Amino acid sequence: MKSPLLTLPGAVPAEGVDEGVAAHYGDLFREQRALAGGTGFVDLSHRGVVTVSGPERLSWLHLLLTQHVSDLPPHQATEALILSANGHIEHALYLVDDGETVWAHVEPGTQEALIAYLESMKFFYRVETADRTADFAVVHLPAGSITEVPEGVAVRETPYGRDLFLPRADLESYAGKAGPPAGILAYEALRVEQHRPRLGFETDHRTIPHELGWIGGAVHLQKGCYRGQETVARVQNLGKPPRRMVFLHLDGSEVHLPPAGTDLRLADDGPDGRRIGFVTTSVRHHELGPVALALVKRNVPVDARLMAGDTAAAQETVVEP
Repeated sequence: MKSPLLTLPGAVPAEGVDEGVAAHYGDLFREQRALAGGTGFVDLSHRGVVTVSGPERLSWLHLLLTQHVSDLPPHQATEALILSANGHIEHALYLVDDGETVWAHVEPGTQEALIAYLESMKFFYRVETADRTADFAVVHLPAGSITEVPEGVAVRETPYGRDLFLPRADLESYAGKAGPPAGILAYEALRVEQHRPRLGFETDHRTIPHELGWIGGAVHLQKGCYRGQETVARVQNLGKPPRRMVFLHLDGSEVHLPPAGTDLRLADDGPDGRRIGFVTTSVRHHELGPVALALVKRNVPVDARLMAGDTAAAQETVVEP
């Protein structure tokens, strides 16, 4: 879904999964600094919007999600996952309940599969699911923002800012009041700095929550009765995940960033060393320079010097080995 804000001055369209919104508006680092300082907004209107309503919505979702939501207070933001039977991550939901309806935004293009799964699990529960992507656009206000939120709009308040579920028809007029726009590249740079994983970027077909540090934030360990819970409990109680997410400081002298999927190897093993992981997201940060998130094998020493393709990389622990 193409955003009308792509007509704003300087807007350069994003590509790939984030197609439909602006990558940037002409000055990537200025946009990052504005978000870090609590000003401006990010157009996330390409993300899917799903709602669940009905008197049993929270008790029903509690049976399906990795998060404890049966007693979720109104207006309290949370994150949750849907896992496969083997415990692999299939969906990531960023949700809030407004007292009558659960609002969730999800990765672009995943809402149809999510709705199909939810519909298959309704049985006799008094719930209604809906794809509201055509009617509502997600807008992100950074932490510290004093931009006014329109009355009646569902809001997710998090330590990283506020996510608004804004009527899509109001997107252009709201953008004119919300301060300078920042593109998805600025948003992604701050996400990487904050070590926050993203479905489809830090995940592949076999990712389990422990590898990305999603235990606690999106997975509640004191609940069961959801698909994949056995894997979560077994790894938590009896073992360690096979991989772990790390934060990489990349050699700033390189012109090009190592793209997602770039092999990682131990620097001491030379150019023919074995693959011990791969880059998942790489960005240019306004203060830290080139940085990345990556997945490595759990037994890689935390102080090992790495190479991301031809680029030297120093790792910072995100998930303990």
